[in-house]
Amino acid sequence: MESIDSKSEKPVSMIWGCELSSEQDSYTFQVPEEWQCEQQLALRTICLGEMARDEFHVVEIMLAEGGARSPVPLATLKPSVLPMATLMGVELTPPVTFHLRAGSGPVYISGQHVSMMSNLSWDEEEEEEEEDAEEEEPAEESPKKPPKGQVDKKGNAAKKRRLEKEDEL
Repeated sequence: MESIDSKSEKPVSMIWGCELSSEQDSYTFQVPEEWQCEQQLALRTICLGEMARDEFHVVEIMLAEGGARSPVPLATLKPSVLPMATLMGVELTPPVTFHLRAGSGPVYISGQHVSMMSNLSWDEEEEEEEEDAEEEEPAEESPKKPPKGQVDKKGNAAKKRRLEKEDEL
């Protein structure tokens, strides 16, 4: 059974990625506080860059749970053994920090940032569609017919021209 809330929200997905290296060994994914919708980060791949040395590169995540941060190893990569890993089913709620615990990188992490954006109710959508249709209708209408008097004048002008041509012949 679907809840009322699920009808009022729709998922919006954006591609996300970050790079960890010896110059920047951590990255925190967080969303602005004014975003009042549910946020989630679904990780997809983690891979080494072409310049990565043949050493172990250990990436860990640090989740903020009740004020204490506990590191959790995410992947251990080595160019000659495992240069890339697919991370299916790893879905995190921000804020989350990625940290290059060992190795010099570069390590690339990619995934999808999913936001549950507010959706209009069906009634509001229908009202907006009706308003849009009403705004478009005048532009789509055929041109108005001129008053009958003007039609007669045009018709009379055509008759006069025909009569003048007949007189010339």
